[in-house]
Amino acid sequence: MSDSVRLDPVDLEILRLLQNDARTTYRDLAQAVGLAPSTCLDRVARMRRTGLILGHALRLDPARLGRSLEALLLVQVRPHRRELIGPFVERVRALPESRALFHLTGPDDYLIHVAVTGPSDLQRLVLDEFTSRREVARVETRLIFQQWSCGPLLPPEPDEP
Repeated sequence: MSDSVRLDPVDLEILRLLQNDARTTYRDLAQAVGLAPSTCLDRVARMRRTGLILGHALRLDPARLGRSLEALLLVQVRPHRRELIGPFVERVRALPESRALFHLTGPDDYLIHVAVTGPSDLQRLVLDEFTSRREVARVETRLIFQQWSCGPLLPPEPDEP
């Protein structure tokens, strides 16, 4: 936990509010937490400097972009060696269909979230971009029927004595 940042209740409320709507103005944020806008700005700036706040993300609806089918690909790479991993990761990250990439423990090495136009596009992606690669031993596909965002990420509650 040495990388954790010390946060007071006001910081936690600022983080909760920003995670619910990153477009909240500093004026509105300051009013919601009972601070002057300049103080609120200083607190957010400190959380950025420490690396706690990594940036802002724009969420898009893949279906409205013509990518109505989403799937999770479980990929096993063999041999699982560093000289193969770097190029594989960069290739996956460069694919326009890729939404997220996770390096895993267990029988599968990677979990890749993709968004494609439909079943034939998913088949093309799996065959042309994954199973055709020499280092890919296996790909298992799971379709995503629905997904939900979860609440804001906050530090764990301190243990009560």
